[in-house]
Formats: sequence, structure tokens, C-alpha cells
Amino acid sequence: MTFFRLTSIFAGMTIDKAVIPVAGLGTRLLPTTKAVPKEMLPAGRLPIIHHVVEELIAAGIRRILFVSSRSKVAIENHFDDYSQLLMALELDGRDVREVGRFDYRQRGIEFFFTRQQVPLGGTKPLGTGDAIAAAESFVGDSDFVVAFGDSIIHGERDPSLLQRMVSSHADRESACTIGAWNVEADQVSNYGILVPRDDEADFQDCRLQDVIEKPSPGVTQSRLAVSARYVFGAEIFAQIRAVAPAANGEIYLTDAIRRLIENGREVRAVRLADGEQRYDIGNHRAYFRTFVDFALKDPEWGDDLKDYLRERLARDDV
Repeated sequence: MTFFRLTSIFAGMTIDKAVIPVAGLGTRLLPTTKAVPKEMLPAGRLPIIHHVVEELIAAGIRRILFVSSRSKVAIENHFDDYSQLLMALELDGRDVREVGRFDYRQRGIEFFFTRQQVPLGGTKPLGTGDAIAAAESFVGDSDFVVAFGDSIIHGERDPSLLQRMVSSHADRESACTIGAWNVEADQVSNYGILVPRDDEADFQDCRLQDVIEKPSPGVTQSRLAVSARYVFGAEIFAQIRAVAPAANGEIYLTDAIRRLIENGREVRAVRLADGEQRYDIGNHRAYFRTFVDFALKDPEWGDDLKDYLRERLARDDV
């Protein structure tokens, strides 16, 4: 397996490696994603994937592997320190702080890229478990974070969700720690659902007794859903290899996590706190709301947009 490295400075941390799966086809966002990776769609003035990377960096991550595909070269270009954008900013004499935001080399961040392979005769990658398996050489024996590139966790809480997850994972010596949020009952079948132990069901940090991939109605009373953030020990790779593919041929990460639970390993969930929100960019409705929310927070144009929206909504032709 080959990794393409863009930067070269390393700063050691207790957990300093992260894997971002970005090989998905984005079919639910067609035609918007016909030529543009969904992770590169803007949320405010920055691409969705940029928000994800900054979240990881704020939590102490310094080495990031993108598990990508041939259609996602734009992501690699975005995090290239020598992009045309940076050169143009420098030549234009822009504020050095504005250029520095994108200078990951100076910030001590390394980026790596590998591709999730599509099997011969197939039309798409083999699911989330297969995507994580592609990172085994990069991870080695280390604990590591997984953050899916089409979901943003936003909030002003300190420590952040991911920081609380890393802390819990270390303190409990867990095999897996999962970010979680409550979803409405009619949305349960759209997510991986976490089932806490009965004596910890209401805890912000709880031990799990099961995890179910997109359960049918009535299978579980839990509404605690995976929030696209994980912390794993390296033993997850052995569990992924032991998972049988689903009927559609995909290897589900939730099945590998369930094997950890069945083997008596500590698997925990840490819930989003008040003031934290998951933005799941899975369809156009969710994407439009995400863009508006981040645009309204823009320090330069957010207030102007609020005024425009009030004016626009007051018109009779809306």
C-alpha cells in the first residue's frame, strides 16, 4: 500500500493519528456531486472536509490519512501547502494570518492519502469496514481516531466531543469509543444505533451492550445514533477481517464493533453535549441547512446574510 505524503513535520501526541474515509460516491447528492466530491461542498466559506480537519487538529491530531478514491483528487489538492491559492494570496500581499490558516506544514500537520480499492467487477467500494481496513499500515499498533468526512461536529464546548472521547478512551482503556447523539424515532432506521447497558442508559459516557446497523422498526428502543466519530484500538483490524460481508457485499464497521462487544471488550459511547450539533451532509435538505447555518456564522458577512434572509422572506413571491 502506498501513502502520498504532503507535509513532513511530526509532533507526537497520546493519540495523534486520524483516518478520514472519503471514498463514498455521494449518490444521494446528485447532480451536485457529479463532478465535485460531497466533502468539498462549502459549509459557509470553507469546504465540509476543511471543518472536519480543523476539528481533528483542535483535538491534538497531527497525522491524518484520507482513505480516498480516484474521483476525490480535489481533496488532496485542497490540503496541498503549495496550491495556487496560497501562491496567489502571497503574491497579492494578503494578511499573513490568512495565508497561515492553510499552511499546515508550519502548523506541524502531516497529510497522507491512500485509495479504497473497488474489487474487480465491482462498481463501488466495499463499505465502511473496508475503508478502515485500508488504514492498517498507517495506524500500526497505535490507537487512532476515525472521522467521516461528510459530517461536521460543531460547538463551542471545551473540551470538545472528540477531546472527551479521547479522554474517556484512555481512562477506560477501551477498545472503541463512539461519538453519539439522539435521533428522532422515525430516523432510527437511517443510522447505526447504539444500545447502552441498562444501568448506564442515561449517562453521558456509557458502556454499550450492542450496536445495530440501520435497525428495522421495533428492533430496539434506543435512539442513540453513531455521530460519525470513533476512537479505536488497533485490534479493530482483526475484527474487520473476521466480519462476513452483508447481503450487498459491504463490510460494515458496526459489525466489527459488535464483535468487540461479544468478545467482552470495553466499547463506550460519549454523547454530544448541549450546544454541540452534528451536521450530517447526507442529502440536499441537510446540506442546504448546513450551508445556511455556517454562512450565518461568518464573521464578515453573517449579519448581512441575516438581513437579506429577513428581507427575502418578507416578499410575497417567496
